[in-house]
Amino acid sequence: MKNWKKAGLTALAGSLVATSAFAGAVTVSGTANLTYAGKSGSEDTQAADEVAVGVDGSRWGLNKSLSFSGSGEMDNGWTVSVSQTLKDGSSTGLGMTIDMGDMGSLNYEADTGARGIGKIKDMMPTADEDVGNGIDVDGSGTAGGLSGTVSGGTQGFHYSNTMGDMVEIGVGYGPKGQAGSANGGVAGAGGANSSVSAFVKLDPMDGLEVGFGTGEKASATAGQTDDHTTIYATYVYGPVTFGYQMSDVETSGSTADDEQTRWGILYAVNDEISISYQAHENNDSTVGTDEEADGWSASYTSGGMTFKVHRNHADNVTNAANNESEHTEIGVTFAF
Repeated sequence: MKNWKKAGLTALAGSLVATSAFAGAVTVSGTANLTYAGKSGSEDTQAADEVAVGVDGSRWGLNKSLSFSGSGEMDNGWTVSVSQTLKDGSSTGLGMTIDMGDMGSLNYEADTGARGIGKIKDMMPTADEDVGNGIDVDGSGTAGGLSGTVSGGTQGFHYSNTMGDMVEIGVGYGPKGQAGSANGGVAGAGGANSSVSAFVKLDPMDGLEVGFGTGEKASATAGQTDDHTTIYATYVYGPVTFGYQMSDVETSGSTADDEQTRWGILYAVNDEISISYQAHENNDSTVGTDEEADGWSASYTSGGMTFKVHRNHADNVTNAANNESEHTEIGVTFAF
């Protein structure tokens, strides 16, 4: 009897070990980003003597995040992985990916991840942030920003596949309402339309990459969708990378349509130091004032630590005359 009990326990232990091995592994990574930022421009409050007093208050900020990921392999060789990111104590990324090998991969994002055309919304080279970082109308960080950027939604499905060394495709689907991040959740009555978009990237020759994306995104008007289109090209020649991108957003009804143009250039001084410059222009079909912005950035990386700085300036933000905004930021990021 004792021998049978011992054999049973041994079999149970073996079963538990096999189950644990099948479950795969869980890894944790994170970042901490300390910054000092300043804002100025016509969005600042004007004093009695007509001198801009600036946006007052603490200029220091700390952003930290932890990312948890786990994966396991199925019997057919496919890999299933789940990731969860916590930023400042709140969930900012929750996704599941099925890697099907040569058949591509399918990802579902329940929180904040670009879908479809959103994956190529800004392909301009930069050493730090893009030209729109920190730009807003009133200096609060919540009122307005640069216009004309394409989007395929932030929640839903994204399929991607690479064919050889020359072609990459992506297809995104943002379900109606883009809500229900918890299992069993629904968007509720009156949810906006679904968003559907796709893109293709081509590498026709060494150093050159071109891409095109198109799709329909849920409009602010119920039952309507907006047409989003973008095309870009980047070219790497030695330490220099140059990029050019045009995007078009055609809004349903009589609302303004946007035509955005961006270009950027990056120079890699060496493996640790890079500097870049970007320019932006957006044309609004209903007004004669163009939104214009430019910015430069630089970065230095040593191991898991990166020092970075950028300064962006914009005129006629949201295509409104005299809406000026400037943003300067210096920071250090630690990766672990």
